[in-house]
Amino acid sequence: MSRLGVPSTLHLVSINDVVRRLLPADCDYICSDDQDTLYPHLIVQYDQDLRIRAGDIDIRAPFPNRLIYVNDPANGSMLLSPSLGGLLRTARVFLISGFNAIRDRQLLDQRLSTLRSHMRQLPADAVVYYEDAGFHEPGLSRRVRDALLETITVYGLNEDEMQSYLGYAVDLLSVAEVAQALESLRALIPVPALVVHTKYWAAAVGEGAGAYQGPLDGGIVVASTRYVHGDAYTDEDYEGMRMRPRRTEAVEFAAALEGRIGGVVRCVPGFRLDVADPTTIGLGDAFVGGFLAAVSLVD
Repeated sequence: MSRLGVPSTLHLVSINDVVRRLLPADCDYICSDDQDTLYPHLIVQYDQDLRIRAGDIDIRAPFPNRLIYVNDPANGSMLLSPSLGGLLRTARVFLISGFNAIRDRQLLDQRLSTLRSHMRQLPADAVVYYEDAGFHEPGLSRRVRDALLETITVYGLNEDEMQSYLGYAVDLLSVAEVAQALESLRALIPVPALVVHTKYWAAAVGEGAGAYQGPLDGGIVVASTRYVHGDAYTDEDYEGMRMRPRRTEAVEFAAALEGRIGGVVRCVPGFRLDVADPTTIGLGDAFVGGFLAAVSLVD
């Protein structure tokens, strides 16, 4: 978001010199912890066609991806700063995520109650975006939805999270299967706009979906730029991404999906990206950043 000219304020639950060094200069923060802590994760990135053979195991990766081994006690507690509510008084956009790491139901309920109290200070026209994630305790996902659903403007999730909720695999280029999946998701998560971002396309569905054509494209451009160029991408890389051709099958799918569902859906196709050494870490975060930057820049 900083690279797109949109400043932001972070609520952190842990802080250290590495984080301070990496934060953009125009990014403010508050932290609920009064001491420095360091909780490194292990993230293994792998390429398409990686093959693993051991004993009776013989698997091949169908596309580039990553595995995340989490080590984050602070996120598992998610202590909220008393200063949060005051900051929300002037917020145009509020992103909620991270509750997926909490494993204790009683603690989760306490944190959600505190968050709702802070959120009462949001302006009436603020956009509240909730980004889903893989819950360490899957049974707690619904508690978060039940507590926050009436406050959410846009609810975002990726293809894995969508299929996890549905309980079955979805062919992401089948108009019939995706239309049915989105209908089922809307029944489960009744919000003004439900956003699903995948490796082929990104879609918004709901009565408020029409407002998010530009943000969907903004999210795809940022995530695709990161996929191709990694952390160090330049303004030229970002602008060059916009000129790349879209995936033919995704273009056809997006048009057919909008034709089938009608005005309550907007679908934007992804780019054709053939990269020898792609970055697969942080793509969902990059999509959300691009999406929210576009929302913030709307007059």
